[in-house]
Amino acid sequence: MTSTVKNRGRISGIRLRAASTALASLLALVATPWAQAQTYRVLYNFSGGTSDGEEPYSGVVRDAKGNSYGTTALGGANGFGTVFKLSATGKETVLYSFRGGTDGAYPYAGLVRDKLGNLYGTTTGGGQADNGTVFKLVLGSNGKWTETVLHRFAGYSTGDGSVPTAALILHAGNLYGTTNKGGIPKSGPPNNGTVYKLSPGSNGKWTETVLYSFSLEGGDGFNPYAGLVLDGAGNLYGTTTDGGSDDSGTVFKLDTAGLETVLHSFAGTGGDGATPYAGLVFDAAGNLYGTTSAGGGASGLGTVFKIDTNGTETVLHEFTGGDGASPYAGLIFDAGGNLYGTTTSGGASNDGTVFKLAPGSNSIWTESVLHSFAGNPKDDGGSPFAGLFRDAMGNLYGTTEAGGKYGCCKGVVFQIQSTRSPTVP
Repeated sequence: MTSTVKNRGRISGIRLRAASTALASLLALVATPWAQAQTYRVLYNFSGGTSDGEEPYSGVVRDAKGNSYGTTALGGANGFGTVFKLSATGKETVLYSFRGGTDGAYPYAGLVRDKLGNLYGTTTGGGQADNGTVFKLVLGSNGKWTETVLHRFAGYSTGDGSVPTAALILHAGNLYGTTNKGGIPKSGPPNNGTVYKLSPGSNGKWTETVLYSFSLEGGDGFNPYAGLVLDGAGNLYGTTTDGGSDDSGTVFKLDTAGLETVLHSFAGTGGDGATPYAGLVFDAAGNLYGTTSAGGGASGLGTVFKIDTNGTETVLHEFTGGDGASPYAGLIFDAGGNLYGTTTSGGASNDGTVFKLAPGSNSIWTESVLHSFAGNPKDDGGSPFAGLFRDAMGNLYGTTEAGGKYGCCKGVVFQIQSTRSPTVP
């Protein structure tokens, strides 16, 4: 199947991009004091093969009972990836193994849960002409989960999107997302990515609307990898890895009328970031925060940035290697205004980090490393491409694409327990 080659190539491409900074990371390692978390532990090691998934590029979502849900890009009964559940006691169950045909293949993105506990996600391959899908998983009265494909992307030849690498957002019953390829813009060549909306109908079928197709012209961004965030007025915000005035990626806004505005074009020089693979997060005041996988000072190992409500960008942190390198994931806030995230490389063993950024009264943010991954063969995870989930007790949960006790590229689910949490779920 052509999807196998295409999607494994895409995974390899991501690894190569991360590896391109690995040597620089090692050269940049300095005697940085790590705030190594003593409460870190691996909750689950993926073993791969037909009974289990492998290579989780996305993070997890959790329910009120402490169960975690996520996806693996590969593995499962057919080798095309899985949707899994990890119980509060650490028991993993594969809820669905993709077959690689019309049902989808290779889910890179994480999941979103509705109020009924249904799960929604995307696959980069499978579907119609191997352009990817949007799917829904429903738990039946028999205890089994059933997958339904809500949309099969048709590709740019029809004006539709292709290759959705991002998670969805659910708002007012509608789903919103991006595709990395596909789309036909009003001017310029096609196949640069889209923003789309899926709406449920009374007949149980979902209708897709392409809200915007990215262009190669006029300083527009293109190739969005990350998902979207929504403000109170219904405007959508996101990032593109490429394009903009310096071809180093953008932050964009799409209003309710479908008008797109580039809020920031990354320069990749002068301390600014470049190539944002991650999505955005709002603070209470409406400012946007995110990461770039490259750029930021002499090291070029990525940044954490802020864009205020006036559209002004500020670099909050430049990674130097010892404190992490090449963040591909977005950020989360806690109640105190601290930011948390991951880097794919850097840290004590160059296998990535979990970090915290704390705001200071002088507008200077201070970074601390909560965990440096040791990778295989130390039975730790390595290369976290996904962001974090924070529960009500302040515990952090995430995944790594590599590492774990079963070898190089299987991955783990991990937890960093809050010091104020009395028990480990």
